[in-house]
Amino acid sequence: MISVRVVLVDDQSLVRAGITALLTGDDPEPPSETAGLSGPLPIEVVGGASDGVAGAALVRRLRPDVVLMDIRMPGGDGIAAVRELRAEPAGRDVAILMLTTFDTDDEVLGAMRAGADGYLLKDTSPGPLRDAVRAAARGEPVLSPGVTRQVMAHAATAPQPAADLGLDRLTARELEVLTALADGDDNASIARALSLSPETVRTYVHRILTKLEAASRAQLVAIAHRSGLAAARRRG
Repeated sequence: MISVRVVLVDDQSLVRAGITALLTGDDPEPPSETAGLSGPLPIEVVGGASDGVAGAALVRRLRPDVVLMDIRMPGGDGIAAVRELRAEPAGRDVAILMLTTFDTDDEVLGAMRAGADGYLLKDTSPGPLRDAVRAAARGEPVLSPGVTRQVMAHAATAPQPAADLGLDRLTARELEVLTALADGDDNASIARALSLSPETVRTYVHRILTKLEAASRAQLVAIAHRSGLAAARRRG
């Protein structure tokens, strides 16, 4: 990957133009500590769409690394577009971040259940926005601080899931990859730790998504935490 290829989906052309300028311009401030990169990859906006239907079609055609998706759009909302993309092979590889003004519980949780990899608010400053896009391209889930609190609060009060989360369908190696995902490791880090190639790790992630009927890496992380895999790794 020599650049992070991004598709923007927002019904306002002025907003798309502004986000493009923020993402592709020179960094006015150094990358934050969350960037994790000594030399950040350049970000290239390869396309834009004004609603979820057109956005999903553009993703199928361009196969970007990351999609920044608004939620409320006439002609096709963002959550429906995420659900549609996650239901087909063309939408499994792309990282999808919701970028919106709204942070209601219904929209945050609806986006995560649909398969979004992250949720950012439009008041996110330029440096953290670029960091988030690069992190998503590396396979890391991304949430704004306030949204993180909402998700954690919901997880704390939600009913306990059924005991069978489907982990018995996974091989020992797939369980290792899933556990590493729960700790927030990206594909390159998992590859180094398990002496695999990044392409092999990507294949394992695809298999795990299929076996656990999950729509995104974020959902895999949730499954790993609910199953106790992540806690067991920390105790070990």
